[in-house]
Amino acid sequence: MKPIAIFRHSPGEGPGYFATFLDRHSVPWMLFKIDEGVLPPPTSDEFSGLCFMGGPMSVNDELPWLPKTLSLIRDAVSKGIPVIGHCLGGQLMAKALGGAVTTNPVKEIGWGEVQTIDSDASANWLGDTTRFTAFHWHGETFDIPPGATPLLKSLHCNNQAFVRGPHLGMQCHVEMTETMIRSWCQQWSAERAPASDSVQAPEQMQEQMESRIAAMRLVADHLYRRWIKGLISP
Repeated sequence: MKPIAIFRHSPGEGPGYFATFLDRHSVPWMLFKIDEGVLPPPTSDEFSGLCFMGGPMSVNDELPWLPKTLSLIRDAVSKGIPVIGHCLGGQLMAKALGGAVTTNPVKEIGWGEVQTIDSDASANWLGDTTRFTAFHWHGETFDIPPGATPLLKSLHCNNQAFVRGPHLGMQCHVEMTETMIRSWCQQWSAERAPASDSVQAPEQMQEQMESRIAAMRLVADHLYRRWIKGLISP
């Protein structure tokens, strides 16, 4: 099988549990460190799937790698090569597919419940799951792009995930590890967002962290298993 290309946009926002899942299922992958100046490849032909991770930047910023990334996503989608995005990655997918990315009404940081939007797609991707607690860290959000189906929503963000064929774009972070959460908590003050209904303080985010991550991984496993079913083999 060709490898999964994973794109990292910030040193602290790597593949996390997604890489662990791929290793467990013997799916090869390679990491592109965009934050170190590596540019995305011009086509998706050498990969069985593409994965885009998070990052502090906006998809509306003028960055040298953004046009190449959007072009790569469109190339993969046109060829039926599955794409998955986490937070910024989901926003990149939405923009590449014709959706807008705008400021969310509030910042959403920390643990919060998401709900499935009842449809054939939700049953296909999430089975009997109707709600779960996910990790969030975003100030912007995407519109559902043309041809896609909304999958998840939360109290503070109407569009938490969408699917379009074999492609999955998420606003929430189901890939989190304890190490990643602790690291991000050290940067919490830079968000300039005091604790509120939608923003948790670092000590709140780290409460019951082990059990929360374990519960979220049950859902992540479901989503990731469904996603790798679409991988194109040689």
